[in-house]
Amino acid sequence: MTADAVASGRTALGIELGSTRIKACLIDTEDASVLAVGSHAWENQYVDGVWTYDLDEVWSGLQIAFAAVAGDVRDRYGIELTTVGSIGVSAMMHGYLPFDANGQLLVPFRTWRNTSTGRAAAELTEALGVNIPLRWSIAHLHQAILDDEPHVPQISSFTTLAGYVHWKLTGRSVLGVGDASGMFPIDSATRDYDGGMLDAYDRLADGRVDVRSLLPEVLVSGADAGELTEDGAALLDPAGTLASGIPMCPPEGDAGTGMVATNAVAPRTGNVSAGTSIFAMVVLERPLSSVHEEIDLVTTPAGDAVAMVHCNNGASELGAWAGLFGEFAVALGSPADADAVFGALLTQALEAEPDAGGVLAYNTLAGEPIAGLEEGRPLVVRTPGSDFTLANFMRAQVYGVFGTLSLGMEVLAGEDVALDRMFAHGGIFRTAGVAQRFLAAAVGAPVAVGDTASEGGAWGMAVLAAFRQAPAGTQLSEFLDGTVFASAAVSVVEPDGADVQGYAAYLERYRAGLAIEAAAVRAL
Repeated sequence: MTADAVASGRTALGIELGSTRIKACLIDTEDASVLAVGSHAWENQYVDGVWTYDLDEVWSGLQIAFAAVAGDVRDRYGIELTTVGSIGVSAMMHGYLPFDANGQLLVPFRTWRNTSTGRAAAELTEALGVNIPLRWSIAHLHQAILDDEPHVPQISSFTTLAGYVHWKLTGRSVLGVGDASGMFPIDSATRDYDGGMLDAYDRLADGRVDVRSLLPEVLVSGADAGELTEDGAALLDPAGTLASGIPMCPPEGDAGTGMVATNAVAPRTGNVSAGTSIFAMVVLERPLSSVHEEIDLVTTPAGDAVAMVHCNNGASELGAWAGLFGEFAVALGSPADADAVFGALLTQALEAEPDAGGVLAYNTLAGEPIAGLEEGRPLVVRTPGSDFTLANFMRAQVYGVFGTLSLGMEVLAGEDVALDRMFAHGGIFRTAGVAQRFLAAAVGAPVAVGDTASEGGAWGMAVLAAFRQAPAGTQLSEFLDGTVFASAAVSVVEPDGADVQGYAAYLERYRAGLAIEAAAVRAL
């Protein structure tokens, strides 16, 4: 039956450009089961003080990932992948890709990781009356204006990475509402850019740009976002096997695909996505009472209001330590693959003291606005009386992944935001019962992990592409409950009392130790 699904085009293809991998996932639209996958590793570059990716690498990486999916289909089912039922593209949110009237990129892509927009973000927050984080697209545009950058008068449009790829594949400059909400604030009543805030920005910009004409069109999930053109098909598949004319769904950001991949689009649900960065999304029942610099207000792919806690640093430092222990295993003459090393180390953390025995770990490779850090310095810190065991070291490392996230979640707790269940996805959750258990302690709520957790955003984007084929009038939450997650295997872990107390003690030390981090940034 799976071969029939591929041959008949009863499929949806999701592509996500993440911070370290470009991944493609082909699913059966009847039950969202995975039919084939492909990926390509890539890394951001720090060039002339800017975190960036070269756009040529975007296309070479997409082609490699698509070719891997096509090869997987060929190997599994013995047929060529010539068409699919629908396609969707997602990518890292925010950032800055400005183009002139001829479609030429005016400055190198500035990713979400850049924190050089402090003055702009502060002015925007004051003028618009909502928190505008450093990484938002409007903050990058406004900072370019404040800095009198020569490219500003030439801007004809600007967009996100997902919006750029979709534009090249279809010829349409559109964004899914979730991704658009990381460019400029959205009014959840209209599912479009907030009109009053656009007017406020016009006053702030004082004629230097007409932001309405620069922003992409906003579309909600399931909307018609165009078709794959002949040029677009050639960009994805230079071999010429893939047909044009395939329907495309609105491009989305990685936050939106994370919500879909974890079925967290209804009020009182949330999700945590852990990768190079880590962020939590909580779907709100009501607006927050005041502006908080730790909280971004974005939306689900359907346009409902979401409180987002975004941290620039996630599991990269944990992965670096796993790599180091892998090298040690090789030096001992007992090499093991990366997954085995990672799994063994995480399992050790279960044997640790609940507060990690006095060991502290900071995962800050980059600056962390929530923690007040303009730059990062990864650190392991302990007192002479700490119990320095492998188990405590590893628990401190996992706790450290969630540390800054907890600082933001405390703000939501102060707003009495209710959370029935948190869903988690990302590679750190592939080792059963470890990071999931510790996250439950960190957020004080049950944490669910599904069998799609390791596929992550690419699978979530494929689901949104499948939703493009759903009957008119179908709600996204209904589609997820009735079609996608109706028979999904989900593991739920409740907070453990000892872990909750231990994590609280760890977080108290973590908060106090941020002064050590700040000193390290000044000194090194």
